[in-house]
Amino acid sequence: MILLLLLVSVSSLSAQTILNGFFPKQNDLTIASSYSFKSYDNFYMGESLSQANPANMGTISSSILSLYGEYGFLDWLSTTVTVPYVSVRNENEIADPILGSSEIEGVQDLSLFFKAKVLEKEFDNAAKLSLGGATGITLPIGGYEEAGILSIGSGATAYDGCGFVQFSTPSNLFIELQAAYSLRSSSDFDIPNAMLYSAKLGYYNKWFYAHAKVGVQNSLSGLDIGTQEFIDAGGANVLSETEVDYTNLNLDLYVPVYKNNFGISTGYAVNMDGRNYDRASSFSLGLVYKTN
Repeated sequence: MILLLLLVSVSSLSAQTILNGFFPKQNDLTIASSYSFKSYDNFYMGESLSQANPANMGTISSSILSLYGEYGFLDWLSTTVTVPYVSVRNENEIADPILGSSEIEGVQDLSLFFKAKVLEKEFDNAAKLSLGGATGITLPIGGYEEAGILSIGSGATAYDGCGFVQFSTPSNLFIELQAAYSLRSSSDFDIPNAMLYSAKLGYYNKWFYAHAKVGVQNSLSGLDIGTQEFIDAGGANVLSETEVDYTNLNLDLYVPVYKNNFGISTGYAVNMDGRNYDRASSFSLGLVYKTN
C-alpha cells in the first residue's frame, strides 16, 4: 500500500501545516525531492487586490527545489526534515529597491518536526479515527536578506505546535483537520505570530494517492502595506512585519512507479484570498523514494 507516503507539502505555496495525519511504521524512511514553479502578477495591499506588482516589476516568479525526509522511530513517533532552495526574479529585471538585484536565490529555512500519535480508534466497520500532535522548529539557515520585495523568506525562527484529527473510511476515503500555532522570533524585526489551519479530503488505493487541501494562515498582529503606519515604520524595509493572511487551495497526486519504493508526485496550488500577500499559483513535480 502507498499509505504514509503522502505528498509532503514541499509543493505548497508557503509555510503552513506541513504535516499529514498518517504515520510511517518503525524504521520506515521516505526521501522526496521536488521542483515547484510559482508566479504572480498582482498582490494584496492590505486586503485590497492590486492590479500590478510593485516597482513596475511585472510578473514575479519563484523556482523552488525542496528536499524532504521522514523517518519512523516507532509506529507512533516520527520526524520530518525539509530544506528548500529558492530563486526569485521579476520579468522586467527591475532591481529590488532594498536588495539591489532583480534576482535573489539561496537556501531558505530548515524545518524539523516531531510527530506523535495520541489516540487511534478502529470501529467495527473498519473505519478509523486518529488523533495526533506535532512540534517543530524552522530556522533560517541561508543567510539571506529578509527585507525586500524579492526576499526569499522572513528570516524568522518559528516554533510551531500542531494538533490534527483524521477519519478514514473502509473504502480509503479520508478527511483530515489540523490547527497549529506558530511563535515567530527575529532579532531584526517584529514578526507576527500566526494561527494555521487546514482541511484535507483525500483518497488512496494501490495505484495512486490524491488529496485536496485548503490551508489558512491568520497572523495575530502586523502592519498593512500602504498605510501611514507602514510608511512611518520604514516602508519596504519592514515588509517582514506585515500582517500576512492567506487562504490557498492545494491539489496533490502521488503515483507509485516501481515496487512501491519509487513514485512520482505532482501538485497545483493557488492563493484564493490574502492580506499583504501575493495572489500566486504554482505547479510542482517530485520524485519520492521509500524504504522499510
